[in-house]
Amino acid sequence: MSALPSLDEDMEQGLTETASDGLAGPAVRRARAWLSRAAEPGSVAFWRFVEDVGPVEAVRRLRSGRAPDVVRALVGARAGQDASPADLLRAERCAARLVVPEDDEWPAHLLHCLTLATGEEPDDPRHQSPRATAPVPPLALWVRGPARLDELADRLVAIVGARASTAYGEHVAGELGHQLGERGWTVVSGGAFGIDAAAHRGALAADAPTIAVLACGVDRAYPAAHGVLFHRIAESGLLVSEWPPGAAPLKHRFLVRNRLIAALTQGTVVVEAAARSGAQATARRAQKLGRQVMVVPGPVTSAMSVGCHELLRDPELGAVLVADAAHVVETVGRLGEDLADPPERPTGLRDGLSDLAVRVLDACPVRNGVGPERLARVAGCDVLDVLRVLPVLELADLVEVTDGGWRLARAVRAGEGRG
Repeated sequence: MSALPSLDEDMEQGLTETASDGLAGPAVRRARAWLSRAAEPGSVAFWRFVEDVGPVEAVRRLRSGRAPDVVRALVGARAGQDASPADLLRAERCAARLVVPEDDEWPAHLLHCLTLATGEEPDDPRHQSPRATAPVPPLALWVRGPARLDELADRLVAIVGARASTAYGEHVAGELGHQLGERGWTVVSGGAFGIDAAAHRGALAADAPTIAVLACGVDRAYPAAHGVLFHRIAESGLLVSEWPPGAAPLKHRFLVRNRLIAALTQGTVVVEAAARSGAQATARRAQKLGRQVMVVPGPVTSAMSVGCHELLRDPELGAVLVADAAHVVETVGRLGEDLADPPERPTGLRDGLSDLAVRVLDACPVRNGVGPERLARVAGCDVLDVLRVLPVLELADLVEVTDGGWRLARAVRAGEGRG
């Protein structure tokens, strides 16, 4: 079986594991490009094999049939193929690039949670978590867009939710995306219909970068109706995928990519979710990875909020109720710095009054004035207390004196001060 074209040549030039200017050598990049197509993400055994022997040696052993059986079974007939030159060329043509763990741009501190979670998984595939939820770090990331992953990594928030979203959910997701973008945070989502798209558009409306993590190649628009949206995201933010250019959006890949959405952020906000949904699964994965889960409550009559309320009711999840971006930033931001302002409360004419003053005010008639003795009987206090309080109420324009005694002032009689 022939060796991977140009891989040995790169090694002869000493360009394998060494890096220059923060970039991996060409042999490492070629090897990881080959691996990204050779096996589906989510296999603990495959990831450990590559980590143990290195990407270049992993490719050599796979192509020569010297890899462990469990690893070779994951690659199958792909071992005899080499699409990496075409994949790298296709990425270049759509202004995309391959980011690998050997690059400075690699968000190592965010993805470390996947490494820790993988350490708890058994090697034997028969005893591993289902592939769709296996917490395995990516071998490489195909990235399209001008932003750098490492520069955005400190202020990333995922916003996820139902595809069949309601007008309420889309409004909230759009507002969250816009408000977070204005505060310098980057929204991460999956580019799907519904909540995902609303969150991306909200961030774009704030002229902020946003990241769409895809279940297909970064050169493909799925759903097709989001072609314009993905183009706008790629102009200022990032399209990210574990699959090489041209890869199809197969059904199982959506659940696999959800672990990346959870891992690449400081926290995940669930805006709407049905009783059984991918958004719920993403939230629970985020919690297992040590990320903060935040949930937007919805109408109790809405089927699209059932999942949200179940997440809030789960004591083990530790989900935080959020209603706006200030709540989100306070939850995942810097301790003591990113605090949410208390909600504004409407002020009333009675604010700041003592209990005694309120009782005397309530005792005052609307039309005909009465004397202090009458007010004292109605308010249940001494006449001296009434006489001490009435000047204070008069200065506050709450009562006025007439020929017959004291009554409510005009503003209060108009309904501005009662209740």
